[in-house]
Amino acid sequence: MIYLDYAATTPMREEAVETYIQATNHFPGNPSSLHDTGSEAEDLFSTCKLKLAELLNGEKNGIFFTSGGSESNDLAIRSIVKGHAHRGRHIVTSKLEHPSVLGAFSTLEEEGFRITYLPVQPDGLISLSVIEQNITAHTILVSIQHVNHEIGTTQHIQEIGALLKSKRIPFHCDCVQSFGKLPIDVKQLNVDSLSISSHKVGGPKGVGAVYINPNLHWESVYKLATHQQGFRPGTINVPGIASFVTASKIAINEMTDHQQHYLLLRKKWTDLIQPYSKSITIEGAQQLPSIVGMTSSNVQGQLLMLECNRRQLAVSTGSACHIGQQNPATTMTAIGKTVDEANRFIRISFGPNTTEQHLDQLYEALLPYLQLKNKIAL
Repeated sequence: MIYLDYAATTPMREEAVETYIQATNHFPGNPSSLHDTGSEAEDLFSTCKLKLAELLNGEKNGIFFTSGGSESNDLAIRSIVKGHAHRGRHIVTSKLEHPSVLGAFSTLEEEGFRITYLPVQPDGLISLSVIEQNITAHTILVSIQHVNHEIGTTQHIQEIGALLKSKRIPFHCDCVQSFGKLPIDVKQLNVDSLSISSHKVGGPKGVGAVYINPNLHWESVYKLATHQQGFRPGTINVPGIASFVTASKIAINEMTDHQQHYLLLRKKWTDLIQPYSKSITIEGAQQLPSIVGMTSSNVQGQLLMLECNRRQLAVSTGSACHIGQQNPATTMTAIGKTVDEANRFIRISFGPNTTEQHLDQLYEALLPYLQLKNKIAL
């Protein structure tokens, strides 16, 4: 199988697997236990917090580990909102956000908070002036993703963060797709809170992290939780966390080389499909090079995905977190596409092992559909 779905998940790096095994074998204790075995596990956990904070240019005591990006988004948002609810009940976001963010805000709406969903430009970008126009004296949180999970659009996070910092409004940023692929410095980006995920950078599944500026007030959504300053209950997954940090360090060290590789692959793919621009359109602007979201003019995305799968090519019809839902990817409707157009969406995403030959094979698989001239419902 040729894997072209790295935005959904990535294979574990060998170094991350080795770290997991070593941590499991040599640090078996619960870091909350008071005996020496527990203390050794706590020391490793503490080191992991420090190393991850350094990668983000943040503070060690701002790091909290979770079960993944979705839980990171949910807990960060709800913890910050709970800590600031006395100041107001208005929140600003967009329909571009990941389902975990939209789900958190849907729950908060049921609890009486007012959510403003910002309009989005057809290219997937959110205007800074639109954000400013929708801020009120009662706004207690703005949440805007860094890189969109379906079309790869990269928002102007630094400028957004500077605006919100000047107005003393907390800013949460979903960095699950950008971490390890773009430089992330929480101070330079003016981000108060962010979420990241292990399996997007070659670490194990079931591990993620939240960074919250230690100067920002938050309150736990759990009663009587004691782990990680009460942020999240449950025994800490030390081997998974150590493996995550190992993978993160490697991804960041290799980031520049990989980006050049992805730019070449993106140009290759763009050149291949350019003669069929009436049949398929690349969506978005200012994209992360490794994510290519496309809309067919005449063929259902699911059919294209199944045809690729038949030919041993793994592609996607959007975020894996949408699978099983009746509605199409919210990104597409957010940028003004109809439901029918959204159902004709397909996404490919590159990884370090993706080659130009892989794209040639993808092109051959899709060519019969690219050559279709009449709009037909398949």
